[in-house]
Amino acid sequence: MRPPSKSQFALVDGNNFYVACERVFNPLLENKPVVVLSNNDGCVVARSQEAKDLGIRMGIPFFEVKHLIQSHNLLWFSSNYTLYGDMSARLMSLLGEFSPHQEVYSIDECFLDFGGMTRDPIAYAQAIRKKTKRYLGLPTCVGIGSSKTLAKLANHIAKKRPSYSGVFDWGACDNLSADSLMAQIQVGEVWGVGRRLNQQLQAMQIRTVRDLKYAEASLIRKQFGVVLERTVAELNGVPCLALEDTQSAGNIRKQQIISSKSFGKPIQHIQELREAVVSYTVRAAEKLRQQNSMCTHISVYIRTNPFSQKNPPYSNSITLPLILSSNDSRRLSQLVCVGLEQIYRPNYFYKKAGVMLLGIHPENQFQGNLFEPNHLQSRQQQARSQILMKTIDQLNQTYGQSTLMLAGAGLYAHWRMQAKQRSPNYTTAWNQLAQAQAN
Repeated sequence: MRPPSKSQFALVDGNNFYVACERVFNPLLENKPVVVLSNNDGCVVARSQEAKDLGIRMGIPFFEVKHLIQSHNLLWFSSNYTLYGDMSARLMSLLGEFSPHQEVYSIDECFLDFGGMTRDPIAYAQAIRKKTKRYLGLPTCVGIGSSKTLAKLANHIAKKRPSYSGVFDWGACDNLSADSLMAQIQVGEVWGVGRRLNQQLQAMQIRTVRDLKYAEASLIRKQFGVVLERTVAELNGVPCLALEDTQSAGNIRKQQIISSKSFGKPIQHIQELREAVVSYTVRAAEKLRQQNSMCTHISVYIRTNPFSQKNPPYSNSITLPLILSSNDSRRLSQLVCVGLEQIYRPNYFYKKAGVMLLGIHPENQFQGNLFEPNHLQSRQQQARSQILMKTIDQLNQTYGQSTLMLAGAGLYAHWRMQAKQRSPNYTTAWNQLAQAQAN
């Protein structure tokens, strides 16, 4: 038993999350080098520890490491964001049971409020790791500190130093030991210190976390602004960043929703482009409805391959307003096709397209058209639209994505991105459930 602390944060992070999700349903991948690839199977976006040990870097083009498939039995998968997103939702729901306040920071990370805890935080963190592994099959690491920056740094130590068994707590260190650890970590590992800022700090002889911790606050503020000054305070145990409570899904509302992908092969004709942008619009509208929102503007862009030496480059975009805000896939798709007609140019080979929803607001803040003669009819149309969209979403959630779709998205979609080795949607599609087989 220890006295309750005034401020205590824990950062829980899934280890090699995309690879870990693949391993949950395919135990034969354990202890083997595994990578997950980006859209169109282009670059490495996730690596198992065994793959890291082979020297495979994050973001490296896949063709540069293909030789390791034969020489070191490297295994690879196309990214399956449906699977990873569902596993993330399950993970965050489970972690939310361990604290009254939770901030979901990314698909595989969240902060938990440990303030006021009287029990041993390390033992509690180990209990978290044990439960997530037992219930979900996902390995995690936990970092604990009196500020969010320290918790993030503690998680880095827990992950990189096996001697801590996946949990590190700054509260278990005296000042001398803490400074010794910080002196061994490069300043670029500090939360919020990017590549350019790292270079600037290095030029000022601030090379380690310890150097930044003891840097003169007034000088840091003068050179880099108040944000980095707060980081220095947080490294000294003074919390400057509050926990944003995102435990309730209703509190999370994105201000922009983007849906874009590269094509599996370059396309030239507007009909294929139209199918692609309608498909992306439908997906963006689904996300919009999931957070109970509507939008007032939609943007569409197209571009050729900027690295191609054979074909001329071209890119363009347009943003169009809606007369009445909406989250209806049909209305948004009609508008995006109007925008596409205006920016499309023939005789180009297009490589990527995307849509962005803007002016997002809660759907219960619907504002009618001042010049609409029949406001009641407008409200009735909106109500019918919401019922239809809700029905489509429920059917797609029950029977699988694209069970019901707009014809404008195309039936064959030869333009879709490559995903030659994508695993099944084990948790979201009835016909892709994992099957147990007897030996």
